[in-house]
Amino acid sequence: MASAPSPDGDLFDEFLTSRGHDVETAQWEESYNKKQCPDCGGLHDGDAVECSVCGWRPETPR
Repeated sequence: MASAPSPDGDLFDEFLTSRGHDVETAQWEESYNKKQCPDCGGLHDGDAVECSVCGWRPETPR
């Protein structure tokens, strides 16, 4: 799971990464020309901005 931005972002990211956590910004995955939610795996059309199954939205890059 991605971490939220913090004042100590780099140090916190290093801490999580050293313990095996993913700190990249979560984005849509692609499957069979559809967008796939990384949280629940729900498939959506290419113009989707929010998962209609679980409500997940992509985070804005920092």
